[in-house]
Amino acid sequence: MLEDQQTEVQEAKGTSFLKTCFNMINALTGLGLITTPYAVSRTGWSSLPFLVATGMITCYAGILLIKCLNTDTSMKTYPDVGFHAFGPKGRFFVSIFLYLELYLVPIGFLIMEADNLERFFPQAGINVRGHHIGGKPFFTMVVGLIILPTMWLKDLRLLSYVSMCGFLSALIIVVSIVCVGIDGVGFSRRGKIFDSTGIPTTLSLFAFCYGVHSITPVVYSSMRHRNHFYKVLLFVFSLCTLNYIILAVLGYLMFGDDVQSQVTMSLPTSKVISKIAIYTTLAIPIVKYALIMTPIANGIENSLPKNWNNKFIFIFIRTILLVSTVVLAIVFPYFDTLMALVGAILCVTMSILLPCICYLKIFRLYRKCCVEVGIIGCIIVMGVAVGVVGTYTSVKERIK
Repeated sequence: MLEDQQTEVQEAKGTSFLKTCFNMINALTGLGLITTPYAVSRTGWSSLPFLVATGMITCYAGILLIKCLNTDTSMKTYPDVGFHAFGPKGRFFVSIFLYLELYLVPIGFLIMEADNLERFFPQAGINVRGHHIGGKPFFTMVVGLIILPTMWLKDLRLLSYVSMCGFLSALIIVVSIVCVGIDGVGFSRRGKIFDSTGIPTTLSLFAFCYGVHSITPVVYSSMRHRNHFYKVLLFVFSLCTLNYIILAVLGYLMFGDDVQSQVTMSLPTSKVISKIAIYTTLAIPIVKYALIMTPIANGIENSLPKNWNNKFIFIFIRTILLVSTVVLAIVFPYFDTLMALVGAILCVTMSILLPCICYLKIFRLYRKCCVEVGIIGCIIVMGVAVGVVGTYTSVKERIK
């Protein structure tokens, strides 16, 4: 009786259906959106069904993850699911992949910012003791300095409100690209139908587009009526898949096989509407950076002795995290390779493999033989194949 009352109180304080949809849409609408034309260009028009299939599989994996959470109301995060399935080792394994994903995505933010800013200001730079620092390294450091004050904020509510403009920004980007196409670029590129050599990279980038499962348990736990969350997943994944397809088709029709890894890099900088799309793309990552990195900083702080919890340590940890990502973005400024690796290794693991494996373990279905187990088994095999081949291909192409 007491547990029922507590549940009712929690539900009364939770987020509504629309707010939950909004939160999930903003989580899904990120760097993946601007990579879809490039992902399609690697394999050709025949890759579009793969995009839909990836959306369906990751949505199904999200449903399995929620079923795991429903077995124990005390579970609130993804590592909790790992612990429930495999004990302390499961929590540790999931946490490692979770923090790696949270750490590498902001590096992609920095690379994207530097790539686009260099196009607008190719001559910008500074001289330090006779050495000229310009181009991407210069802009990576500039963006890092802009982001630094947001990393020192203790109250991130203002940033969270601004970052919720993710769906609006996606709409602006799509509309702007349509206008650029109508206003001169055109939609006349035919592209290719099928190129098997690009499949690993394409699937890795598609997996990256749907890498939202790391925060799904948190969003689910905050929902007022959690029994409706399945509808949230179906609606959000369907809407975002439609958005991905629209931009992928438009971008590939406009630029063909010459499209850049970020479609905004292919837009003509002389047009005002292009600048709107690019500036919109640049604004959101600056706001989202601190929101994504804060869980890592909090995790480090929680592992330190209590007498170390002071303002200096707070600022020091967050500054070091930012500096480390800036250095890595300068050393490895390859946006397409980084996103493909994150998709192949981390997103495939977190958004496909682990939900399936944890579901089989928690519900002990691995001992049974049924249609559901067969479907999940096929998904696991395909996920492993995409992860291994995608990682190998990304590394091989970069070495060349």
